[in-house]
Amino acid sequence: MVLEHSHLKENKTIEISGSKSISNRLLILHQLFDNILIQNLSNSQDTQLLQAALQSDSDIIDIHHAGTAMRFLTSYYAIQEGKTVVLTGSERMKQRPIKFLVDALRDLGAEISYLENEGFPPLKISGKKILKSTVRIPANISSQFITSLMLIGAKLENGLQIKLEGTVTSKPYLEMTLKILRTVGINNHWVGNVIKIQPNIHNIHTEKHSQSIPFVVESDWSSASYYYSLAAISRKTINLKWFKPYSFQGDSVIKEIYWKFFGVNTISEGAESRISLLPEHYFQFPEKIVLNMNDCPDIAQTLCVTATSLKIPFEITGLETLKIKETDRLQALKSELFKIGCIAEITDDSIVSQKFFEPDENISIATYNDHRMAMSFAPFCLIKSLTIENPEVVEKSYPSFWQDFAQITEKTN
Repeated sequence: MVLEHSHLKENKTIEISGSKSISNRLLILHQLFDNILIQNLSNSQDTQLLQAALQSDSDIIDIHHAGTAMRFLTSYYAIQEGKTVVLTGSERMKQRPIKFLVDALRDLGAEISYLENEGFPPLKISGKKILKSTVRIPANISSQFITSLMLIGAKLENGLQIKLEGTVTSKPYLEMTLKILRTVGINNHWVGNVIKIQPNIHNIHTEKHSQSIPFVVESDWSSASYYYSLAAISRKTINLKWFKPYSFQGDSVIKEIYWKFFGVNTISEGAESRISLLPEHYFQFPEKIVLNMNDCPDIAQTLCVTATSLKIPFEITGLETLKIKETDRLQALKSELFKIGCIAEITDDSIVSQKFFEPDENISIATYNDHRMAMSFAPFCLIKSLTIENPEVVEKSYPSFWQDFAQITEKTN
């Protein structure tokens, strides 16, 4: 897909579907406690794949590239008594480690075996009743491993106490899960390094607990990040619908980040569930962006592209989980930033800009089967024309991205 050199149309409004992160958590909870009514479910491919898997009677569940589905379903199937499934995915999914989650589930008493390579999918999972209620897991791994355990905790007869070892990564995602659990009536608390999920309140068949609990999914803040990038580069206003002033999502920190470093103010109109991204025209850009994104690694690519577009040096740390995403995002980001004029260096958990230069005219961005690579680089078309390879990867989280993008951008004559 060729994105011609464009400008942003002023004051347009975009509606973004429900958060993938929240939707996927609710789908598991809905399957375990069927009195949860989900509204504004994400239309992302990941959510559709998880939904299809949960509704399937097949003994082989293929979730393709959907990493969230792989993690959440591993715990879900581990407690489905009497059911045996093979949980598999794409070739890239078979390269993404899942050992820490499997070890934790096995420690609880789950029956899970590896069918190909030790520590990686595909998995054979034979569901059984789990009575043990305490488990340990490293805290500096993907938050989805820990969330996967949290989601099944209330379904276990004795609840679940998760002891986190080490420094917590992506803490807001765990806090989001706890808030969702509380919203649907599951008691929990997090003190120190211990998360405790209370058992099975929905097994009490009172009138109160048999009623449906409605949950309206708020729009996705990581999807909003691409519009923050457009606003920061263009210095024009964009409006986004279905966002709450107080969000469950850790990526809502994009508001503070883009105000501090790029002068994009977020004005919230709660009655209309709308936010407006208003760039400050006389904003003094920083000499350098220094930021630890341990709590919000999914928006790091967007920030690096924005900074490169505006030629602002950056030093981003706390990115160790990016190496096990849809691709090794740190290596991919380094390679593709070079194409738009940024020489960057990476470590296992950081990326630092070294020098900016004028890029070539023929820019072609590889996307590595990674939706965020495609969407985070798209705003660079405000600077120069570029080609996005395999643009369909956006279906994973934001299927209508290119249509929405076309609505608010216009080719520069």
